[in-house]
Amino acid sequence: MAVFPGHKPVRNIKEEFHRIAGLPNVLGCVDGTQIPITAPAENEADYICDAAYIVTNVEAKWPGSVHDSRIYRECRLSNRFARGEFDGYLPGDRGYPCQPSLLTPYPDPELGPQQRFNVAHCRTRARVEKTLGILKSRFQCLQKLRVTPERACDIIVACVVLHNIAIIRGEQHPAIQINDPADDHPIPADVQDGRAARDLIARNYF
Repeated sequence: MAVFPGHKPVRNIKEEFHRIAGLPNVLGCVDGTQIPITAPAENEADYICDAAYIVTNVEAKWPGSVHDSRIYRECRLSNRFARGEFDGYLPGDRGYPCQPSLLTPYPDPELGPQQRFNVAHCRTRARVEKTLGILKSRFQCLQKLRVTPERACDIIVACVVLHNIAIIRGEQHPAIQINDPADDHPIPADVQDGRAARDLIARNYF
């Protein structure tokens, strides 16, 4: 089962992410991916993973036309972050709004701390891209489901549970294909309110 922020102590989760590229206080990485289904179209899901490729949260109930930012905004985990239940944040791609609990890269980074922040952010967030790649390569059915949207949600969650079990047991996985970050759709800057938190991290750590 996916349990955010994971089965490890929060301190350990943050330390594992920090070892990747020096980004502090990371609780997980977030990204969305579409799972094509025969009828009517596609299902969109948001996934959050830890540094060990374990999916700690999945929202698998949205049609493929729904943007990642809306899925995250309306999920329970987003509300829990807004209530201050977690001390940390999620690195997300430019398809999400920059918020204190969901930091995105600088759109046009200046040389120095902003650019170094973006490099660390990219290296850290690559963990969720790889996690989704492993999940889809391990369960080829996720390339195209031929079921109803409701049934697709159940299958996606079942695949996530089985994926987590396989990761914990150290099972091998097939070669993976990672999505191109150029597929990220930027959010307009006027809806971003996490810029001060991002600036503070860039100044103090990079």
